[in-house]
Amino acid sequence: MTSPAPEPDLGALQQDFEQALLGGERKFTRIEVSERAGVSSERAERMWRALGFATVPDDEVAFTDGDVEALRLVAALEDDGFIDPAVESSLARKLGQTQSRLASWQSAMFLELLGASKLTADDAIEVAALLLPAMERLQTYVWRRHLAAAAGRAVAGSDELARGVRVVGFADIVSFTRLTRRLSELELGRLIERFEGLAAEVVAVNGGRVIKSIGDEVLFVTDTPAQGAAVALALQDKMREAGDLPELRIGLSYGSILIRLGDVYGEVVNLASRLTSECKPGRVLIDRELAAALDGHPSYRLRRLRRVSVRGYHHLAPYALQRAHEF
Repeated sequence: MTSPAPEPDLGALQQDFEQALLGGERKFTRIEVSERAGVSSERAERMWRALGFATVPDDEVAFTDGDVEALRLVAALEDDGFIDPAVESSLARKLGQTQSRLASWQSAMFLELLGASKLTADDAIEVAALLLPAMERLQTYVWRRHLAAAAGRAVAGSDELARGVRVVGFADIVSFTRLTRRLSELELGRLIERFEGLAAEVVAVNGGRVIKSIGDEVLFVTDTPAQGAAVALALQDKMREAGDLPELRIGLSYGSILIRLGDVYGEVVNLASRLTSECKPGRVLIDRELAAALDGHPSYRLRRLRRVSVRGYHHLAPYALQRAHEF
């Protein structure tokens, strides 16, 4: 009679898996890692929390050589004047939030792979060790391409772009709350994935950039009014062509915005959000400034609507945006 296979040592498995990801064993306390990096323990703790990690007790051995190197790098960048001390925590927070979302997606993808392949624990660790360098190279490549594109826009940009004048758009799925009650988690996940993928493609093809996706909503910017109009109308077209996707509301606003650490702020952003909430399904609403910028454009037609009162704006004057041939 064959003896049953021994139960895996989960503690040892977790340790091996962690070392494969972190590139080394945990061997320093919080105090030790800050001393080796040459920064104060208060600053190290502040950075750790800003990156989104839980507070570690003083006597817990939780840090690796990689943590020491990362702290040294941050200190060097600040000493060289590349990072303003006043925004150090904000920068770490944005970096942590971005990487946390990416890591959550990648870990879920890896677990699905393991579940489908039924790999042994040792094989899973070996696969992780092979995948990690490949993912790092891919992420570095994408980051460099985006950095090159952003630098190119900054160098070639007009005075308006230098002052942060952009079109801001929100695309919002209609009746999303009702959909969450009707669809299973798997179906809802697939819907969001299709919507975000479609939106990202349309925005990129028409010269815009997705700032962030928040479940049922995508926030994007474009450098010119015509690009903003093209993105919004193409998004509506693609959702209709799909046939089985819900309708969108889209609001656009044009003007000066604050661009900070990859996010956008200001009245223009608020206006775009308010216009989205007032928009009918399948339509695009724009503000007066964008309407003025598009006035006379051969590809688009504008129809002024009655003024509305929304939170923060008592006399908002929206315009319906359509293609010229739709009139």
